[in-house]
Amino acid sequence: MSTIKNFASLIKIAHTVFALPFAMIGFVMGTSAHPDGFSAVLLVKVLLCMFFARTVAMAFNRYADRHIDAANPRTAKRELPAGVMTPQGVLAAVVVCSVLFVATAATINTLTLALSPVALALVLGYSYTKRFTALCHIVLGISLGVAPTAAYISVTGRFDLEPVLLSLLVVMWCGGFDIIYALQDEHFDRKAGLHSIPAAVGARKALAISRTLHLCATAMVIVIGLCYMPTVLYAIGAVIFISLIIYQHTIVRADDLSRVGLAFGTTNGVASILYALFTIWSMVAAS
Repeated sequence: MSTIKNFASLIKIAHTVFALPFAMIGFVMGTSAHPDGFSAVLLVKVLLCMFFARTVAMAFNRYADRHIDAANPRTAKRELPAGVMTPQGVLAAVVVCSVLFVATAATINTLTLALSPVALALVLGYSYTKRFTALCHIVLGISLGVAPTAAYISVTGRFDLEPVLLSLLVVMWCGGFDIIYALQDEHFDRKAGLHSIPAAVGARKALAISRTLHLCATAMVIVIGLCYMPTVLYAIGAVIFISLIIYQHTIVRADDLSRVGLAFGTTNGVASILYALFTIWSMVAAS
C-alpha cells in the first residue's frame, strides 16, 4: 500500500486536472461529430490512454531529473532523491505503461495506433528539453495540449480544426502557468546551467511572457466560443476560465512568490474543471 501511495505522489495524480478535462471536451466533440455517438467502452479506452501516457510522462521526468532534484533544495525530498523509491522501479513502470499505452491505442483505431509512438516521444523527450532550451515550457504545453485532439481522433479517426484550436488553447495556457511555476527555480536553474524562461530573462520579463501566452489562450477561448459554441453556457465557462487566468497574475509578483502554489495548482485546476463542465454541458444541451 505504501508503494502505491509513494508512486501516486511521484506522478502527481492531482495534476491530472490540467489535461484530463480538456481531453473530455475533445471526446464529447468527437462524439457529437460521429454518427455512432457515445461509447462507454471507447471512453474507458481513452481514459486508460490518458492514465498510461501521463504516468509515463511524470515517472520518466522524475527518473531523468533525479540527480537535478537531489541538488535542488526545493525538490530534494521527492521520492527518488529521498530514496523512497528506486530508479529501477520507476523506469520499469515507465516501460510497462508505455507498452500498455500503445497496446490500448491499437484497440481504438488505425490513426491512434500510428500516432501513439509520436505521443510517447513527445512526453518522454520533454524531460530533457530544459537541458538545452528555455522553450521547455512550450514543449510541456504541447505535451498536455495533444490530449483533446487525441481524444477527438479516438472517436472520429480524423483531424478537425475545432479540437486543434482547443489544443492550441491548452498549449498557451499550460506554457504560461508553467513559467509561473518555474519562477521558484530561477536562481537554481541559472546556477545549474539549466534552461527556463525565468532563468533566461528574469522574473519580471518571465511574468510578462506568461501574461502574453495567457492572452493568447484567452483569445483561443473566445474564438472557439464565437465559431463553434455561441451559447450562454459556454460563455459562463469562458468567463470563469478567463477570470481565473487573470486572478493568478494578480497573486504572483516578481518580488513575492509565496502564492505560486495557489496560482499553479488550485487556480488552474479549478479553471480547467469548470471550463470543461460548462463546455461539455453546452455541447450536450445543443445536441
